[in-house]
Amino acid sequence: MSDDKKATGVGAAVGGVAGGVAGGAAAGAAVGGMTGPVGAAVGAAAGAVMGAMAGKGMANVDPAAEDSYWRDNFSSRPYASGASYDDYGPAYSHGVNAYARYQGQGRSFEDLDADLAQDWTNTRGRSTLDWERARPASRDAWQRLSDRVERAVPGDSDRDGL
Repeated sequence: MSDDKKATGVGAAVGGVAGGVAGGAAAGAAVGGMTGPVGAAVGAAAGAVMGAMAGKGMANVDPAAEDSYWRDNFSSRPYASGASYDDYGPAYSHGVNAYARYQGQGRSFEDLDADLAQDWTNTRGRSTLDWERARPASRDAWQRLSDRVERAVPGDSDRDGL
């Protein structure tokens, strides 16, 4: 994938988040403005949080860019020692798809572990990994996307403590 397409995917994610924050803050301030200056400040803060969550939901995930990234970088991961990308690729894809599906719901990867383990049975394709071995790769893919949103939204927007 070209650098232009990668940049577009990242730009879309960051733009979606930034747009959500700005729009939410403006809407919150407008509603808060009806109750005076204190209401405007509280409304703006609440609107910014809601806008950030809406922006996260609009963030585009480019599965091809993520696949390319992990294909180039998986061998540096400690859990992938001596393994092939044919086994780990579906695990990364599983994490990317899970993040795209669950982002903005306030649930962490760990909160969803049982659901993701069940889903792995149906999405693993030809991978020989069981969920215990696939989990770290899926978690890495999820975290990479979460970190991208976190860099675009001030504070701990994904509530993962990082």
